[in-house]
Amino acid sequence: MTRIVIIGGGPGGYEAALVAAQLGAEVTVVDCDGLGGASVLTDCVPSKTLIATAEVMTNFDSSYEELGIRVEDSTHDPDDPARVVGVDLGKVNRRVKRLALAQSQDIVASVTRAGVRVLRGRGRLAASQAPDGSREVVVTPTGDAAGEGEERLAADAVLVATGGHPREIPDAQPDGERILNWKQVYDLEELPEELIVVGSGVTGAEFAGAYQALGSQVTLVSSRDRVLPGEDPDAAAVLEDVFRRRGMNVMARSRAASAKRVGDKVEVELQDGRTITGSHCLVAVGAVPNTAEMGLEEAGVRLKESGHILTDKVSRTSAPAVYAAGDCTGVFALASVAAMQGRIAMYHFLGETVTPLNLKAVSANVFTDPEIATVGYSQADVDSGRMDAWCVKLPLARNPRAKMQGIRDGFVKLFCRPGTGIVVGGVVVAPRASELIHPLSVAVDNNLTVGQIANTFTVYPSLTGSIGEVARQLHTRKTAEDA
Repeated sequence: MTRIVIIGGGPGGYEAALVAAQLGAEVTVVDCDGLGGASVLTDCVPSKTLIATAEVMTNFDSSYEELGIRVEDSTHDPDDPARVVGVDLGKVNRRVKRLALAQSQDIVASVTRAGVRVLRGRGRLAASQAPDGSREVVVTPTGDAAGEGEERLAADAVLVATGGHPREIPDAQPDGERILNWKQVYDLEELPEELIVVGSGVTGAEFAGAYQALGSQVTLVSSRDRVLPGEDPDAAAVLEDVFRRRGMNVMARSRAASAKRVGDKVEVELQDGRTITGSHCLVAVGAVPNTAEMGLEEAGVRLKESGHILTDKVSRTSAPAVYAAGDCTGVFALASVAAMQGRIAMYHFLGETVTPLNLKAVSANVFTDPEIATVGYSQADVDSGRMDAWCVKLPLARNPRAKMQGIRDGFVKLFCRPGTGIVVGGVVVAPRASELIHPLSVAVDNNLTVGQIANTFTVYPSLTGSIGEVARQLHTRKTAEDA
């Protein structure tokens, strides 16, 4: 029986384990934190659970003002413009942790039923490869088994799926109380009165928007010209405008140099000498791959300068019989990509038909309010000449369903090839854009044309109607050009 050892139990690891077990391999997962990894325990699941509460708060606030809803009780004057609902952050965070743990336990049950062995410990690669081509993984027990002797596992193939951990600023070390990283925020019992968020990438923007909605006064420190510098510029502009309208202090071109506690406050010093003061500081400046002290380079695995593992499109590393998946590869820091990389690795090694990883078919979402969903080629690709494409952007404010729901911000943007009309990319900025992007993902992945989308029925009224409308505009342009 083929022996597979997987180091790391996040989406890349546990999805690979399920595939390998279904294909008849003997599978062992070595994990030190809990199955699901950071995605389930400290990142995606917890943050989106927190954001779900923030979303309810935002919807209530907008309904109260826009849709004419009134709340009256003995403690509040309905004519008082002050907020009429609040949040118990301790209760929210306890729910966050409970759901994350439940999801992890569901994964454990799933892989166990599939016949996968789960070992609690830290794994590292032995330097040498056996004459028969097999590898050896050395496991140091952790948790309840800490202190017990190491176990050595022989493997015909090894998958490294160890994820990453929060990057830190040397002079802004988290203390878990006032200066926090994105793994520590779920220990807060009270809502930060004044929260400084350092970093305006996806993680920083999501937390900044969520805490502003929950009732904190948020200052977002961005080292770049705008928030979400890696996203569609039109989408980032919409979000930044929304942030500012809702009272957030967005500081562009401002790089944090240090953060320190001063009594019950935190002082963040910027590189230009300015100082910001708040009750708490969240440092969200990216992640570092968990690849140190694993014996990777000694085993022949090439790493980038950043510490990420170099892989090809079927997840192979430079070392024979060693694959890698997930955030430790530095491809896309998305659970869906990690899972796909893990599955592809197992299909490839076990001799199944495999389609190499196609990053242009990946749909991604920023869980702010409004959400920003993207797929395929981007505005930057078109502007730089990497992709020759036509583009049409349609504001959601023109959509009848959006008007009914009081949605003012957002748009649908579509890219297609000039000659064929084949859809090559799209952007949706809207509430639940993560649900609306799927038709565009199907179009990109299957080389559908704007004509095919334009001639597909949509529900009236619906937000997806804007997808049909933007496709019709592009199709009309193509038809006029052809004539």
